[in-house]
Amino acid sequence: MDLEFHDDPAAFLDAAGGYLGAEPVISTAVSTIADRAAREVEAGVAQHPRNWYAVARDTSGGVVGAAMRTAPFEPHPMFVLPMPVDAAVELARAVHARGESAGGVNGVLPATRACADELARLEGGTVVETMHTRLFHLSELVAPAPVEGRLRLAREDEIELCFEWFEAFRRDADAQAGRTTGHDVLGLSKDDVLHRIRDGLISLWEDASREVVHLTGANAPALGVARIGPVYTPERCRGRGFASAAVAQVSREMLAAGVRPCLFADQANPISNLIYLRLGYQPLVDMVNLGVTTAIPA
Repeated sequence: MDLEFHDDPAAFLDAAGGYLGAEPVISTAVSTIADRAAREVEAGVAQHPRNWYAVARDTSGGVVGAAMRTAPFEPHPMFVLPMPVDAAVELARAVHARGESAGGVNGVLPATRACADELARLEGGTVVETMHTRLFHLSELVAPAPVEGRLRLAREDEIELCFEWFEAFRRDADAQAGRTTGHDVLGLSKDDVLHRIRDGLISLWEDASREVVHLTGANAPALGVARIGPVYTPERCRGRGFASAAVAQVSREMLAAGVRPCLFADQANPISNLIYLRLGYQPLVDMVNLGVTTAIPA
């Protein structure tokens, strides 16, 4: 296996575009982030020097896997897409040889587990599963029962509420799953959330009294696929169908635009999984977040 590392997201997309496009739903996290970063670089926005994207090639030069390290939150885990197990092991060795410790590995099984196990072996650490997720995709929407109210785009003057609910989503997900430590799958700053509002990627549900009772976020499309999330309803407003109605409408709009919707669901939260299944979402692949303890600085 041959591994090449890119700090230029556009160069990475040029190298791995065919691989990413072959399974655009499975590659959604990497392609979305790399595409956004490439647009930021073009606009003059500096990227963190820690960030990189990796391409794995077989002996014929064909791309057989991809990974990235762009997470803005501690411990800055890697994200690994499907690749042969030996390539995942080589990726861990290459990262170790670079003097890095990713602190964790997220992504598709079994490559993610193989990479994390090798990192732990090299660094004398251990691997701990912090979250098990499942990637769902939608081809045909099953409309939920009607709910009073309406979905609308968030306004810039609602940044405080939106940021608060992004943070609450993270906390509540941990509490519902019985996790005692934050998993911070978003790692977004208030400025990040504001940019999403300006890009029309955050929607709020107003009930019949015009009270805002739910938030559904989304990501810009990449390779014809758009990822929904986070999906958050405050506890006092749950059980009234707001999440189903909002996700259904966002999904319907994506399908109408020729974009395939997908989303990640925490397997420790059966309620959210049931909501998505009832809307017609189908499970595609299991993913895992793995923490790797180490004595090497991140």
